[in-house]
Amino acid sequence: MTVTDAPPGKRPSRGRTVLSVAIWLLLTPGALWLVGRALGLERGPLITLFAATPYVAAATLIPLLAALAAKRWRAAAVAGLVAAGMGACVLPRAVPDFDKGPSEGVALRVLTLNTLYGEADPAQVVQLVRDNDVAVLAVQEFTPDGEAALNAAGIGELLPYQQLSPAYDAGGSGLYSRHPMLTKATRRNDGGFQQAYATIQPPGAAAVHVESVHPLAPVGPEMYPRWRADLREQPHAGTGGPPPILLGDFNATLDHAELRDLIDTGYRDAADAVGAGLTTTWPSFDGSRGLVTIDHVLADERIGVRDVSVHTVRGSDHRAVLASLTLPAG
Repeated sequence: MTVTDAPPGKRPSRGRTVLSVAIWLLLTPGALWLVGRALGLERGPLITLFAATPYVAAATLIPLLAALAAKRWRAAAVAGLVAAGMGACVLPRAVPDFDKGPSEGVALRVLTLNTLYGEADPAQVVQLVRDNDVAVLAVQEFTPDGEAALNAAGIGELLPYQQLSPAYDAGGSGLYSRHPMLTKATRRNDGGFQQAYATIQPPGAAAVHVESVHPLAPVGPEMYPRWRADLREQPHAGTGGPPPILLGDFNATLDHAELRDLIDTGYRDAADAVGAGLTTTWPSFDGSRGLVTIDHVLADERIGVRDVSVHTVRGSDHRAVLASLTLPAG
């Protein structure tokens, strides 16, 4: 393959050759990224890097524009294919789905927040619950101090049914509900974090399984296999039992194959369904919007998704995700 598009018999100048080589080198990282993303080749440090896929997708326009400006048509064709492929991976999250699930049934609003070792502002959390008619609150990194602070702020008056497993490390977990919990328990995942879960019975609706999700973060070699195991061990949808709702800090984005595989068991990512899948949730400090989207609400396909919004909470490095769902009638 030549690196220029010069006509036969016409020798390109050295400057033109250097420019062509530079353009091909510029488009190569995006092409390799697309292959890795499409084939789910997340291994080792690539797991963390793949969270940046939306930014890489935007950057693939640079070599495309450079090739077009320089009239390097072969390079432009390849760069266009790469940009289109990356766009196909990312852009659907910004477009509402045609099928958001059932629109008729019983409304249920759920909220999830990683409280950063219980430091999230309890008054603001309770205000979010009150103002948005939240019926289920899931919390991660839930500590005894965080539990006491939420109690003092009045969470029990709004959400009296609870399954709480606080811990002094990042592994604490909790569920608060307005509706009775038919069964409830807490499990410890392979990464060591706890996940509170319960079967909740809203009036007039089918019972649902709700779980506060928190896989281990993939931030080191010893954590990579446990992160993968934690995601694979999450409850699958479509098993015939109560429709599951998983909400929490998944430590994964929609560009991670493990999360996509979980969704493919029969879930909808609520934010993706309503066209808000590119709204970032972490890290959020001092009111910032964050860089990546690792906090999710996954709803069984038997459950409809009406709306999703994301809220900055003082004291936490995560933003809260609020989802309005429609449950099948009981």
